[in-house]
Amino acid sequence: MPRFTTSDGLSLHYSDEGQGLPVLCLTGLTRNTTDYDYLAPHLREAVRLIRMDYRGRGRSDWAEDHLTYTVPREAADAVELLDHLGLDAAAVIGTSRGGLISMFLATTARARLRGVLLNDIGPVLEPGGLDVILGYLGRDPVWKSVREALAERPRVMAGFANVPESRWREEIDHLYHIMPEGLRINYDPRLREAVIEAGAQGAADLWPYFDALEGLPVGVIRGANSDLLSRETVAEMQRRRPDMIAAEVPDRGHIPFLDEPEALAAIRDWLGRMR
Repeated sequence: MPRFTTSDGLSLHYSDEGQGLPVLCLTGLTRNTTDYDYLAPHLREAVRLIRMDYRGRGRSDWAEDHLTYTVPREAADAVELLDHLGLDAAAVIGTSRGGLISMFLATTARARLRGVLLNDIGPVLEPGGLDVILGYLGRDPVWKSVREALAERPRVMAGFANVPESRWREEIDHLYHIMPEGLRINYDPRLREAVIEAGAQGAADLWPYFDALEGLPVGVIRGANSDLLSRETVAEMQRRRPDMIAAEVPDRGHIPFLDEPEALAAIRDWLGRMR
């Protein structure tokens, strides 16, 4: 199980498979490397796919100081992983939180980026979507069994349709520890405190971070029913970057799985611009 040690002493889990263009996959806020299990089979023969569990998530160490669960520190961890692997630069796919990290890297470590693709995230975060995230962040679900979770998952995942039960079961396995007493989150619950503390400092204007991607191949994928990334925000992103690849995935909210035909077409187009 590959691991590397950060400059502040945490051991973080990562995976590294395939050959070719290095593509660093950065996950959602509470999620882990399994975010990209659906995409990986489509890219394994085409690129070098690198995935990382953020500090406090998945199989990585929890931080003694949970207030290091921030975008700047997680961006630094990503750069340190590239250093560990001896990579000067990589293309980055950023899902939700990972997209914020990607844009932050464009302002602090631009030379390390070959291109950025944003999965259901942009410079404006819709309040309704943020409220949904805060509703579950750091809390174990009320479900006491996988059966209960499977019954409720389609209801709580607003905006999703035509998702087979087998996919929801995979998501449950990815996101929770299944214990005799019920389901438990598989990340440090103090992440909630870190996010709330960061929010108390005031929301930043993220458009300069998006604009810092100028000159890099950029793409955005939006779930058609997303409550976090609006069509209006995507339209403004396209106005600022007419060359940006943009795709909308039907029957998906926050976040698309990335193995949908629309998502795969956009990813392949984006990768083609870095050959």
